Amino acid sequence: MPSRLQDELTRLVSAGVLRPHQAEALRTAAEADAAAPRIAPGANRPPEARRQPPTAVHSSALTEVLGYIGGALLLGAVALLTLANWGEMGRAARISTGASAAVILLGTAAVLALLRRREQLSSALASLGCCVAGFATYVAIEGETGRVAGVAVALALAVVGVWWLAGSSLLVATFGILAVGVLVITADVLTPDTSTNTNSAGIAGTGFILVAFVMAMIGLVRDQVTAWSLAGAAMFSSSICWLIQERGEVMALAVGTAGPAALLVAYGRRHASAYAVVGCSILLVIWPISLYQLTNNVAGVAIGLVIASTALLLAVLLLTRRQRRLVE
Repeated sequence: MPSRLQDELTRLVSAGVLRPHQAEALRTAAEADAAAPRIAPGANRPPEARRQPPTAVHSSALTEVLGYIGGALLLGAVALLTLANWGEMGRAARISTGASAAVILLGTAAVLALLRRREQLSSALASLGCCVAGFATYVAIEGETGRVAGVAVALALAVVGVWWLAGSSLLVATFGILAVGVLVITADVLTPDTSTNTNSAGIAGTGFILVAFVMAMIGLVRDQVTAWSLAGAAMFSSSICWLIQERGEVMALAVGTAGPAALLVAYGRRHASAYAVVGCSILLVIWPISLYQLTNNVAGVAIGLVIASTALLLAVLLLTRRQRRLVE
């Protein structure tokens, strides 16, 4: 296979446009096409078949969309009925309801994955099943131990799903489970007595930095655009926690700058618009709030934003000049 095609497929996988198994299928097809003898199209066909143009078969996108909407409405109806009767259910009924829902969702996702049908739907069902399984575990155990165990079960299932199905919805579920895990561990394990500990927000902010690191590492082997965008969201969550923490404005400003800076560098290399959108959104929220808490003055916020914008514009000019030199 030509090295140019190999490099292009590698780039598309890294950018999240193609999945690894899709790229592998394209490589196999290209190698088979290169090894096969060249035969004129239609040479072995009878004259009648040559005269008839091929009929294009297209899957109905409308049917698929309607199927998703119908399934979502059905799940919503079941969820509403369950919530409406939740208070009247006994403990056994609650456990059986949660466990049954988790088994149905995960089982359907596994069947679709084994049949290689509706990969996006399979990933979506698996992501819901992971969360429901964690909730069912919490209902079964209850208390602080139940919350920790529920997060652990949901995270384990999500990791298996990301490894097997490699769907972007599972990455979102993993991020949500990790975020809940940070809050649960902070509140129930590290700072159970909030009356004597005022560092809970800072501990949670540190936890979200670890979540950002985990999502960045996942992006090296799975959907890079989604994983790295979620890493930026984790940095944003960390900045919010540091803003709540007493005298945490400087740390919030540092975290709210490091995350967008990494995303903007990634945008310059991968040209994925999600990086620029998430990075600029974090800057527009964290910088004004942090500067206002530091200076307690609107003029100070304006001066800080002018300095930041000047630095960004200078960085853009330097990167543009460097790119022109590389092209020349």
